[in-house]
This record gives sequence, structure tokens and C-alpha cells, in this order.
Amino acid sequence: MGVNNSNDLASLERLPGYAFRPYHGHGDHGAMAAVRLGCAQRDRIDARSIVEGIPTAAELAEGSAKLDDPSENQVLVEYGGGVVGYSTIRWWQERDGTWLYLHRGYLLPEHRGRGVGSTMLNWSESRIRRLVQQHGTTPTAVFGANALASEQDATALLLDNGYRRVFSLVELELTDLRQLPDAKPLPAGIRVGAVDPSSYRTVWKTVVDSYADAAFTERWTFESFLATAEPTCWRAAWEGDRVAAVALCSVRRHDPALGEVEELSVRAESRRRGLGRAVLLDGLRCLREHGAKTARLYTGTANPYRSYDLYESVGFRRQNEHVRYRKPVAV
Repeated sequence: MGVNNSNDLASLERLPGYAFRPYHGHGDHGAMAAVRLGCAQRDRIDARSIVEGIPTAAELAEGSAKLDDPSENQVLVEYGGGVVGYSTIRWWQERDGTWLYLHRGYLLPEHRGRGVGSTMLNWSESRIRRLVQQHGTTPTAVFGANALASEQDATALLLDNGYRRVFSLVELELTDLRQLPDAKPLPAGIRVGAVDPSSYRTVWKTVVDSYADAAFTERWTFESFLATAEPTCWRAAWEGDRVAAVALCSVRRHDPALGEVEELSVRAESRRRGLGRAVLLDGLRCLREHGAKTARLYTGTANPYRSYDLYESVGFRRQNEHVRYRKPVAV
């Protein structure tokens, strides 16, 4: 079904000059990248963010390829023959059984305030309602949307349409990997080192178990873990044969001067012993050895384990806040 034939966009009749159309593939990525760049100043986007920065056409192509049926779940907005905005939908199941249907829209600032953003939002919600019916997830489905704390227009649109903030992620940066603090002595019986393939499943389980009491977290299978594994700078702390802590660090493929701490997890019975700091510093040193100049990570604002204290103790400082909004799906 073509986007312009959908009843979901009946309100377009009230938007003279604007046309919504399906995503067409490779030829759209440059225009989509231009939209993101055009939003950057107004929305105060951090170009190097590891959560949501300013993607290149190549990065948008990779992201689109990972979508289920991208021609049905991405819509572009045209005005005067050019692309001025687009919306994307993706979904996943969380640990508690909730199905989250996340939509994200981008619109050039000069086209805001004309009803275009509201129409994009309406299209996303209508499309999600159909997906929920097709998937049979009505009892547990919710709408989700993201906005940076600095995105005032997107935040206002979501709040005006019944969305409520449920949590946020804070992104932190260590600006100079040459300035790492010295490591502290390890507790007796602890060794820290690289992770080999025989330990992958144990490392995955350590991370998964650390989210046992965390709300709003996606189910993460071992197969998904392996599919994105880049273990060069993974580090673990062992107590005997048991993994007590892990730091999954990697160099960003599209920005090799930037390292990322993807996960830092310490088993409950091993906390407050300095193991998180030990594996984190070892991972950061590895990133430095592989060419990274700076490093970033993000963590939830409701983190109960005082991870901010740890990150700040090795030099990380707060950069951005990424907010997740939700509202019920009425099918």
C-alpha cells in the first residue's frame, strides 16, 4: 500500500504544497542526511553523540537496512521538490513483555509550526496501530518516542499529544584518553584481561543479569549479542573461574578517533570492590592503543548503582540527555 493512498494522511489536504511518500531506498539517504544536518543548530544536536548524532548517508543506509519493511515503516515529506522531513518506525519486546513501538521524526526548522510535524506523528501512530493488530500485541503494546532534552519543538509536540516522559539516558564523554588515572591494586584473587570466545556466553549472561531489575530494557538474546560483537577491547575481571565484571569497549567504525563503552556490568555479589573501575580502565587503555582519542558512554538517570561516581572518577563528564516518552496504544 502506498503511503499517499493511506487514510492516515487525510490531513495532508490541509497542508498545501506538502507531499508524503514512501522511502524509496538508496537514493533517499543523502536527502535524509541533509534533513538531519539542517536540524542540528536549532535542536542543538551533538554531532559525535553515540546515541543520536548527525548521521552520514552511509549510516542512514545501514540503519534503514535493519528496519522491517523500510518502505512501509519510513515516510518522507517533500516540499517544493525537496525532502524536508522524514519519520521512522521500529519495534522490540522488553524484558517485562511490553512491546515498544518507537517512532522518530525529523523536520527542518523552517517547516515547523505548520501542522507538518503533527501529521507526521499521526501517520506514525496510525501505522503502529496497524502493526499492533498484525502482530497480535495489543495487550502489551505502547507508543514510544525519543527527543533530546534540547529538542524543544519535538518535546512540546509529544507532550501536547499525550506522551509522558518515562526515563532518560545521560551521555558522558572522556575528552582525552591520554589522561587516564592510575589503576588501583586489585583485590586478592582477581585478574583482569581480554575476553576470548570461550567466555562470550558468560560475558553476555553477566550483562543480561545486571539488567534484571531495570525497567524499560530490551530483551537481548545471545544471538543478537554475537551479531554485533567487536571483542578487541572487551575486558573482564575473573575471580577464580567466575566472571565478576565486564567492560565491553569498542572503537566507532565511522569515527575511529572515538571509543565507546557499550556495557559495564559487575555481578551483584562483586560490587563495591573496585572491579568495575579496573575493567573500565583496562578497556579505555585498549581503546587508546587502537587509536581512539576520546571515549563516550551512556547510562540511565535512574541507575541504582551510583555509576556516575565511577565514571566521573576516571574523567567522564555529562554531555547530553536523551529522553524516552510513551503513551498507551488505543487500537
